[in-house]
Parts: sequence; structure tokens; C-alpha cells
Amino acid sequence: METKKRNTYRDLTASGICLALCIVLPFLTGQIPQIGNALSPMHIPVLLCGFISGPFYAAAVGAIAPFLRFILFSMPPFFPTVIPTGAVVCGAAMCFEMAVYGLSAGLLYKLLPKKLAFTYVSLIISMVLGRVVWGIAMYLILGVAALPFSFEAFIAGAFINAVPGIILHIAVIPVIVLALKKARLME
Repeated sequence: METKKRNTYRDLTASGICLALCIVLPFLTGQIPQIGNALSPMHIPVLLCGFISGPFYAAAVGAIAPFLRFILFSMPPFFPTVIPTGAVVCGAAMCFEMAVYGLSAGLLYKLLPKKLAFTYVSLIISMVLGRVVWGIAMYLILGVAALPFSFEAFIAGAFINAVPGIILHIAVIPVIVLALKKARLME
């Protein structure tokens, strides 16, 4: 029983740290939406939370982080907003996207063997699923707002414009997971 309680405290603490990182990391992009959209710094802690704390804690962190950041700093815009590049940013859609990132990363990591190759598999599948959910959420939200959202806009927003962030996530997250495992800070 003591181990279960200790794991719950550890997972809750790690989730809190990941949520705090979701709030702080976007400051590295200097609050410039174009750079933030390209690097997606809020996604890193949510994906890490899935690997560290499990699917449900990570889904909660992913769902809460964009809204909390909007409440604190008005970024990302929670309601559909067109940025200077012509892209539409919507923090509400990010809530769904990031919740799926955390949920799927945690579930896949739990189900697959704990080898580095499967960490990459979990990460890539989670990023694809999250981006698909983002596209669906954007389509529904923009439909209600009577704004267009084409398949081309989905591909551009989810994949083409996000290439720097995708590369960053694939390069950084498995290395952090491996380091945490070697330091025995995660199972």
C-alpha cells in the first residue's frame, strides 16, 4: 500500500512539474506566435508526462495547460484567432490535441515494451493522433464560428508548419525519457 501511495505522490508531483513547464516553456519562443507554432514548446511537457506519470495524469495536464496559459497570459488565444502568417490559432483545439498527446503517449508506453525504439513508436503515434484530433477540433470549432478550415489548412497547420517542432520532439523527448530511466526517476 505504501508503494502505491508513493507512486501516486510521485505521479502527481511530476504532473504538476509538467504543467508548470507548459506554462513556462513558451516564454522561450519570446511570445512570438509563429515561432511558438513551429516549435510547439507546450507539447513537450505533456508528452513527457505521458511517459512519466501515465495516461490519465498526462491527459489532464494536456487538457488544462492551454486554458490555464490563456487565463494567465492570454496566449495561446483560446478562441479562433488569425495570426499574421494567415494561420488560425485556437487554444480550445489545443486542449483536445494535447489531452490526446498525453493519453496516447501514456497508454502506448504502458502497453509496449520499455525499449528506446518503442519510446519513439509511442511518441510518433501520439503526435499523429493528437494532430488528427486537433484537426477535427479545429474543423468543429471553426464551423461553429463560420470560419473556413480546409484539408490544406489542416495539413499545413498539423504537419508542414510544424516540422521544426516535430523534429525537436523526436530529438529531445526520447533522450529525456532515457535519462530519467537511467537516473531511476521513472519506471
